[in-house]
Amino acid sequence: MKLTKKSHACVLLEKDGRTLAIDPGAFSEEDAAVGADAILVTHEHPDHFAEDRLRAALDANPAAELWTLRSVAEQIAPAFPGRVHIVGEGDAFTAAGFDVQVHGQLHAVIHPDIPRITNVGYLVDGSVFHPGDALTLPGVPVDTLMLPVMAPWNKISEVIDYVRELAPRLAIDVHDALLTDLARPVYDRMLTPARAGAEHVRLAPGEAVTL
Repeated sequence: MKLTKKSHACVLLEKDGRTLAIDPGAFSEEDAAVGADAILVTHEHPDHFAEDRLRAALDANPAAELWTLRSVAEQIAPAFPGRVHIVGEGDAFTAAGFDVQVHGQLHAVIHPDIPRITNVGYLVDGSVFHPGDALTLPGVPVDTLMLPVMAPWNKISEVIDYVRELAPRLAIDVHDALLTDLARPVYDRMLTPARAGAEHVRLAPGEAVTL
């Protein structure tokens, strides 16, 4: 499986000539999901869900389909009948040849005064886990964690403890658009294997690794 990092929370997974895109939001490239055979969206916040990105991808490939939670699906399903699927925790499905399991229910707490919204994470092929905006523990082993490294709802101690508890082989940064170049080395030093317990990789947009 080839994993390509796009900007912020978006990643592409490629296998057997097919592509799965996760969270092509407003902080990601306008064409981040164009060419994908399937798209997954974790929740409705605009840095993960951008309607124009989804419309571009679904228009470009008439066979492409979208799996997401109800709050996102209701906004785009009318324009693409039969191609948008609502999922929730405990669901399992196949998308573009990838086996996907859904884990999680709620967005992490930003502040007690801010209502929590629904958020789901996706475990792809029993290997790659993208939790969206939550530190969800799927309850099964994870090889590669897409790690939400910096957000208004987390702090570095929580990120380190999340990696320790989940214990993936590899943690790859996502949710990193708000990090300045000055801050990135600081986070890299905090997430060393000696401290977090997993190999840590930071990819620039467009960079890829083979898993």
